[in-house]
Amino acid sequence: MEPINVDNAKAQMRKGILEYCILLILSRGDSYAPKIIAELKNARMIVVEGTLYPILTRQKNQGLLSYRWEESPQGPPRKYYSITDKGREALSQLDVSWDELIAQIAQIRGR
Repeated sequence: MEPINVDNAKAQMRKGILEYCILLILSRGDSYAPKIIAELKNARMIVVEGTLYPILTRQKNQGLLSYRWEESPQGPPRKYYSITDKGREALSQLDVSWDELIAQIAQIRGR
């Protein structure tokens, strides 16, 4: 049996909660991709543009997000993402699931 690849396991855990983190960020206000990436990196949830854009597209297609173009003070216009009512409902459900998961892990860890 192969030993667990800890780095891979950590990456999989992060990947699983990125969608939740994106909704959390957008629930506080509209934002554009580089700013979302900066916030995720600041929280040490390392992410690259190639990871973020497919998630944003999927969430938009699911009706969780919408976007609009805005002129930028420097450079080309920016695509600003907003959370929709459906996205807020999903976020509320994910909040409950996250709290349940934390409690379940704490129980398994014996805390």
